[in-house]
Amino acid sequence: MIEINVSPPGLETAYQTLFTETALSFLTELFLEFETRINQLYYDRCLRKYELKKSKYLPQFSRTKQRRDRSWLVKPVPGRLADRRLDLGDVSPSDSTHFFDALNAEVQGIQVDFDDGHCPTWRNQITGLYNVYKVVHRKEDKILKSPKDLPILMLRPRAWNMIEHNIMINGKKVPGPLVDFAILMYHNGSRLYEENSGPCFYLSKLESATEAKLWNDIFIWTQNKLGIPQATIKACVLIENILASFEMEEILFELKDHSLGLNCGIWDYAASIIAKFGHRNDFILPDRNKYVNMQRHFLKKYMELVVQICHSRGAHATGGMAAQIVTGENPQKAIENVVAAKTLEIQTGVDGFMVYDIKLVPKINQLWRKMCNTRINQLDRIPTDVISEADLLRMPSGGVTKIGLKHNVEVSILFVYNWLCGNGHFINKNSIEDSATAEISRSQVWQWITHMARLEENSEIITFELIRELTQNYVNSAVNLDKKYVIASANIFLDIVSSSEPPDFITTYLNDHYVFRRIHGSLEISKYNHKL
Repeated sequence: MIEINVSPPGLETAYQTLFTETALSFLTELFLEFETRINQLYYDRCLRKYELKKSKYLPQFSRTKQRRDRSWLVKPVPGRLADRRLDLGDVSPSDSTHFFDALNAEVQGIQVDFDDGHCPTWRNQITGLYNVYKVVHRKEDKILKSPKDLPILMLRPRAWNMIEHNIMINGKKVPGPLVDFAILMYHNGSRLYEENSGPCFYLSKLESATEAKLWNDIFIWTQNKLGIPQATIKACVLIENILASFEMEEILFELKDHSLGLNCGIWDYAASIIAKFGHRNDFILPDRNKYVNMQRHFLKKYMELVVQICHSRGAHATGGMAAQIVTGENPQKAIENVVAAKTLEIQTGVDGFMVYDIKLVPKINQLWRKMCNTRINQLDRIPTDVISEADLLRMPSGGVTKIGLKHNVEVSILFVYNWLCGNGHFINKNSIEDSATAEISRSQVWQWITHMARLEENSEIITFELIRELTQNYVNSAVNLDKKYVIASANIFLDIVSSSEPPDFITTYLNDHYVFRRIHGSLEISKYNHKL
């Protein structure tokens, strides 16, 4: 039996279109087929966390058969997917204006984001899923300026840490990624295949090759169920967890028929180091604004390893997203900064990356033409440097600045504030902030308190009382914001950074928080329909 929350006001048509009896039956079958293995995934994550906490264990590259065998390659991707040079990132489909604008940009793909840049309120989920449906099925005139080909929609479901509070199957809440994937595939999978536009996915926050195999088996089951040829679904795995970086070759192998390569993401990746090893004082990350960037040894080697492994296996390697917004007093400076950073990534050998601001697209396309001429990827470039476990685990030196500390406090509070308001990302100081920057911000604050780090300026110890003072100062100075939400957000932030066992993911904590759920309707009485 499936129980599903009623439609938010004004979304009845979208709700009825998406949650048909056959679609819900498909979701139910998918959940029941993989329920045991999904529960095992959660158990394995808890067990690994416990083992890392109780020991001095550090991850190592394994000597698996997949790694030793140099003969296997991923299955070649269809023609349109051979060019992965530029995607738009953090495009939440619940933001209809931004989503529809992105569809007409001169890019290779659009990251249709239900994860880092998206807040999964029930209203946002339905709006986002329905907007994808309307685009794929051409249900609204003038969305696409050139209606010949659908753009490549890189569908990014929620990660495994997120639960959908508005749907229950046999008395159990369903993982968010399964809901997103099932509804997207059921309504759009065949159409995307027929239009030579996918279906394509970004897979977030995987921690192991076992988790990649789970997704691969979900793909196989779904293709069989929907009558789509095997190997049609293609997926790019975001290597944004430190443990996954030691299993990249195995991850590619498990998804080799469905692989669209691997992707690098700086802030989720850095935050995962704190999540896994932050209790150890040899893994203290310094001020991220001053000392943490892709040129630091541990991140530089991480990207080089992604390129090396991907290209040796015939897979695309893509870089992270440029979060800068072309606005403010010096927009040209923002463009120059993005071009400089992306030039270094192209020189490393990546086959593509993302930007958020559509205004950056012409400059980045020009950069690709300048550096690679007519070549649509760099798969023939295979770095040969030997990269060790120690390379990936070498923390950068440096301290903490007062400015950096205040910035982390501000970003954390503003993210919680926007989440409570139903927004998954926001603009702050000419840059996009999303759950990735919130993760590293709150993680660093917790780590600095825990290890009594000191400020560079005056050697003051970073204490919880100092953080409370900075938090109160920010609350007092906040203008043009709803004060009661600012105060609630500040209190939630203080609760997180003072916890002896902080949550692995801020989004999990917020998604499950009663304040968020009361605001957005998943705790209201008499709101569920019984179906099937």
